[in-house]
This record gives sequence, C-alpha cells and structure tokens, in this order.
Amino acid sequence: MLQRHLAGTPVKIGIGANRANTAACFLKRYGHISPYKHGGSDFEKRFSENKQGNCSYSDQIGVAILDDGMQHISLWRDIEIVMVNAMIPWGNHQLIPLGPLREPLTALTRADIVVIHHADMVSKKDVEAIASEVRKVKNSLPIFLSRLTPLYFLKAGNMSCKLALMDIHNTLVLCVSAIGSTDSFVERMKKLEPAYVDRLDFSDHHLFHAKDIDMIRLRLRNLQSEFAMKPVVVVTEKDYDRAPEVLKYLDPYEVLVLCSSLQILPHNGNTEDSFKKCLWQHLEVSNKV
Repeated sequence: MLQRHLAGTPVKIGIGANRANTAACFLKRYGHISPYKHGGSDFEKRFSENKQGNCSYSDQIGVAILDDGMQHISLWRDIEIVMVNAMIPWGNHQLIPLGPLREPLTALTRADIVVIHHADMVSKKDVEAIASEVRKVKNSLPIFLSRLTPLYFLKAGNMSCKLALMDIHNTLVLCVSAIGSTDSFVERMKKLEPAYVDRLDFSDHHLFHAKDIDMIRLRLRNLQSEFAMKPVVVVTEKDYDRAPEVLKYLDPYEVLVLCSSLQILPHNGNTEDSFKKCLWQHLEVSNKV
C-alpha cells in the first residue's frame, strides 16, 4: 500500500521482522543527512526537488519512521509520537493479557506528541476527557486530533479504476475487515449513506483463507436474498493489499477498496501546520544535543 502511494517519491520502505536492523541496513546502504543541519524549509525543498531527480541528496535518508515502535526501548529516537484511538482509548486500563494496553499510562511520560485519532467519531466531551487523562500524566504534551478521511474507492483487481464515494449511495454494502479498529471503518461507511451496511469482522492482521471466502459468500447470498438487490463488498486498502488474490474468489460480487487519508483536525489552536512545526522543533532540539 505504501509503495503504491509513495511511488515517484524519494521515500524508501524497509520490510523485515527486525525493524531496527532493517533501518540500520538502509542507513548504511544509502547514507543519511540531518534535517536540522539543512534547515526545515531547505530540507523540504530538497525532497520536493527529489521528485524530479534534481537533488544530489535523493538517495540519502533524512528521517527514519518506525511504526509501532514505543516498546523498542533500546533504540534512540528524536521524536516519540503516541496515537490514541478515541473510540477505545484505554480499554479496561489493564495490560496484556488482561486488557489491550502494552504499557501503563505512565509510559506517556516518554512521549513528545500525542495524537487522538478518530476524534471526529466521538463527542467533544469524550475528546476532552482523553486529553485530560493525558495531561494528568504529562501536562506539557502537545495534543493533536486526527481523522481518517475517505477519498475514493478503487476496484479490486483494477486499482487504476477510481470510483467516487457517492457511487455507493443507496447500495447494499458488506464491510469486510481485519484491522485494529473495525468500528471506525464501518461507521465511516455508514456516513456515505448506502442503503444498508452489514459487517464481517476478523482479527487484526488476519490472513483470509478459503473458509473465510466461503463465509463471506454465504453472507452475500443471504443479503441478496433478504434485500432483493446485489450487495457490494467494501474492504480497507490495508486488507486488500494483504490478500489481493484471495478476494478475487468473491466473483461475481464486486469488491471495492476504500482509500483514505490521515487528516489533522483543528483543535485549540493546533492545526496541521502547527503539527509540522512541532516536529521540526523536536528535531532541532534533538540534533543540538
């Protein structure tokens, strides 16, 4: 998914079980530059020039981003960004295996920035309650809000074919997903106003097998019988890229892939621009140490 979205840019994507080792190999292979030493605006300009291949730094790495990296205690990091799911922020406040937390809330003292994600899916009161919990742990933490904004659909099997969001208006939809926050996906689909939305949720990172396809097909046939109209399957982009070939077996039912973009929401004076500024400030401080 990332390779498709970042094609034509200087971004490099490292994949491997040992993420730290993968990053080290990339840094050794391509070399690296300091974004602070080149200045924020100049650094952004250079990477913009990279798209046309006009910059001598096109192969050098300026920033390494480690996904899901808070538990990699031994790694030096310039910025620690913690995302909190507004729909299920702390679960039952218990650590695995008694609850969903990998660390207690006191671990937020190590964070530099907190982003409350899916903030548009809950009330302002709930958002403020989450922010209050964060400030109790570390009052100085900058807090930003974000949402996942639906952009368009792609046709499974023909990812060059884009469909407008309004194309599913008044259609019968079955949401199939194997992601961490299935509720947010389903609720966003409902906001697009299809005739009816049904759902089949699988565990996060689930790999679809033949028995899963049989289950999905059975649900589709039941929906078609109940509503007297042919349903459409909608999956997330992440789910599609995990198993594009398997989903072809849902023919003759159409499978659409929902493409979305992360958006920083204005909140208490914080905007997307101030988020970027906050990142550069932390890089500047870190590189002066």
